[in-house]
Amino acid sequence: MNQALKHWREAATLIVAARNANTVLKRTPLPLLEEKGPSWPLKSAYDYEVLLLKRSKTSSFMPSAHVFPGGLIDSSDFSSEWIDVFSNYKKSPNFGLGLVKQHPSSRAPIFATERTQFGSPIPGEVAFRICAIRETFEESGILLVVPKGSERTPTQEVTETVHFNDHQLSAWRLRIQENPSQFIQMCQELHCMPNIWALHEWSNWLTPVTGRSVMSRRYDTAFFICCLQDQPHTLDDQKEVTSFQWSTPTEIIENFQSQKIWIAPPQGYELSRMARLPSLRELHQFSVDRALEGCERWMPLVIFTSDRYIQILPGDELYPEEPDLTGEKEFVLSPDVLLKSGSRLHRIEHLDRHTMNIYVDIEPKYKHIHPLTVNLNNRTEYCSQL
Repeated sequence: MNQALKHWREAATLIVAARNANTVLKRTPLPLLEEKGPSWPLKSAYDYEVLLLKRSKTSSFMPSAHVFPGGLIDSSDFSSEWIDVFSNYKKSPNFGLGLVKQHPSSRAPIFATERTQFGSPIPGEVAFRICAIRETFEESGILLVVPKGSERTPTQEVTETVHFNDHQLSAWRLRIQENPSQFIQMCQELHCMPNIWALHEWSNWLTPVTGRSVMSRRYDTAFFICCLQDQPHTLDDQKEVTSFQWSTPTEIIENFQSQKIWIAPPQGYELSRMARLPSLRELHQFSVDRALEGCERWMPLVIFTSDRYIQILPGDELYPEEPDLTGEKEFVLSPDVLLKSGSRLHRIEHLDRHTMNIYVDIEPKYKHIHPLTVNLNNRTEYCSQL
């Protein structure tokens, strides 16, 4: 755990996608998905749904928002006791996860930071997966573990969940909510390991700085994705989480646009990426194949104009080579320059709380995928090549 962080805290989140047994996939060719249309692909275009949790309205961070499961890293996620839990993998790099191809100099700090300097032998790639699995269990009751001693690697098969006694798991869940270190104890007593191999590195977002939020909460969050063969039993905790829903990526975006729910920009962006992959098997295969390429940390730069605000992302022609991540320096850009730009676009435009238009015409790094976008507002200031 990085105790030296001053401007933000580290966290992990998990995109959980699970097959919808009641849906017969009506395949939509990718070229048709890529065309701009008047609406998003129908629910029947997808054979899976994504888990969203609704945060409590009394939450101090993003109250009432619909989010992926996840939360802050805990010191216990870096505990040396995990070495005994993963005893079969003591000598395997990253406990058998495989080595990311990305050059260390461009690797996101949340993964590249050498944790031994903070007293932990657990690599960041492992600890943040443990965090995501623990938080998912705390918030939704979904437990992603495998029997201890089983040989695991990132697999081509979609993940199946392991079943335990419900009463036993409920008791452990309460204990872990009170004390995250109990997750280690639970794994030891149930003779299981967090299924870190089922989680695939997806992205990394750093909370942006605005004039109003320099001193507010900021998070450097590792995003993982996990594809499940069947929808597991889900139960909110009636504390941080008040309800949950399973929906297709495009359903979620449409519910956001119609003001039925609110999602943050990173969720909207990642769901728009997933919207290009209507088959769970395709999504899983893409996630497995792409994960070892790595990812870069994205911190949006926020620009306010008279009628909107815009988040500039890395790769956009207006994004500086060395952005100030701390918020100690003011980032100022003339709206005139903003509207005249257009040769390299990577930005999210917000006309109001429920209008989120993504403009991107740069090549995605690390073999990732462009978001699928539908511009329902017919805006023409930017020439997106999607």
